[in-house]
Amino acid sequence: MAARVAAGAGGSGELPLLDDLMPWSVRPLRTGRPWVRAPDASSLRARWDLLVRAEGAEQARLFHPSRSRTPLTPAAALPGRSTGTSAFARDPGPYPEPVRILHGPFDAQWLIPDHRLLDAARPELWRVADGHQLFAVEHGYVPQDGGPALSATALLPDGHSPAGRPGRIRPLYRRPGGQEPNLAPGLAAALTARYGTRVTAGSVLAWALAAASPSPAGPLVPLPADGSVWTQGVELGRELLRVQLRGARGGERPRLPGGRRPYVRAAIPPRPDSLRYDADEEAVALGEGRVAPVPAGAWDFRVSGVRMLELWFERRTATAEGLAAVGPHGWPQERTSELLELITVLALLAGLRTRQQALRKRLEQVGTLTRHGLRAAGVLPVPASARLPASVLDHQEEGPEGQFALL
Repeated sequence: MAARVAAGAGGSGELPLLDDLMPWSVRPLRTGRPWVRAPDASSLRARWDLLVRAEGAEQARLFHPSRSRTPLTPAAALPGRSTGTSAFARDPGPYPEPVRILHGPFDAQWLIPDHRLLDAARPELWRVADGHQLFAVEHGYVPQDGGPALSATALLPDGHSPAGRPGRIRPLYRRPGGQEPNLAPGLAAALTARYGTRVTAGSVLAWALAAASPSPAGPLVPLPADGSVWTQGVELGRELLRVQLRGARGGERPRLPGGRRPYVRAAIPPRPDSLRYDADEEAVALGEGRVAPVPAGAWDFRVSGVRMLELWFERRTATAEGLAAVGPHGWPQERTSELLELITVLALLAGLRTRQQALRKRLEQVGTLTRHGLRAAGVLPVPASARLPASVLDHQEEGPEGQFALL
């Protein structure tokens, strides 16, 4: 495969896109109504009960109807879920246990997995979401933004972008059970031959986490001409992945070194009305509450130009309407635990940026593989079939009104 001397030579159009390497992608979920998602699971149960007890116009108002979904809209059950398929107003069925999702980057929340309540749930994602799956999530492009181009998660992501046009969700595998890597046909073999080490879907994802940069067309993923640089980047990417997975898939939960772990220094009030950062004290103030130490890198960690800690706080304290206003009366203890973990994750990711910058400098020195080289190797263009979801399933799925869907 052809390589060029400098990563910038010839313009970014010569660099492969993540879309070239992991061709199957899915658009972000579109819930259509904010109340189906919450930071805590108990709020979702309370909202469901209120909706079930309501009738007629009141139920329609609480439901928050859209062109895609109303209380009278039947819908197929989501893959792997046993929920009602008749119109909600006629037969709501039992309460479906909420599932943990990733709402945008780094924000773990809960979702009611009932297809009748979701405008566009992307069933193709649910079909492959299991204990083997990982998801690469592209972030919305914002010019001059220095944040990451993508992140990874073991949770089902909704792909929400805090700013800019949302990117795509790319499962690591096309089938359940970690089967059929979502890689361009021939890519793994071509890179294995070039680098002299086995290239897998996991190593491609790790490399992308370490080396990708944002662009209007999606994340650019330069591939090094040198195998030692590939190995260095994959090792770094695996560390980034370990932090982002937060203990999922058998890993350890992220922890900062002793003396740098954040603690609650002053109790967080039931309804903190502001969020501030004290750089001198390395402390975050939530109203009268106080958490420290919080490294500046964690406080200023941004995605698509939006500071993640501020966005997390805003989502939990902003005024809401309708069913979305139903929530805990105070500040739950688990919310503090989630904040401490988020600070830890962001601090660790910020601390790895120096290594990412060093990797990009190495890339400039050794050169990168071009899209032309991938075409010469037969990897590009990607066949249309690789951009479609796998169609062979080993189970039936219930369609609207209890009929089985034909797949």
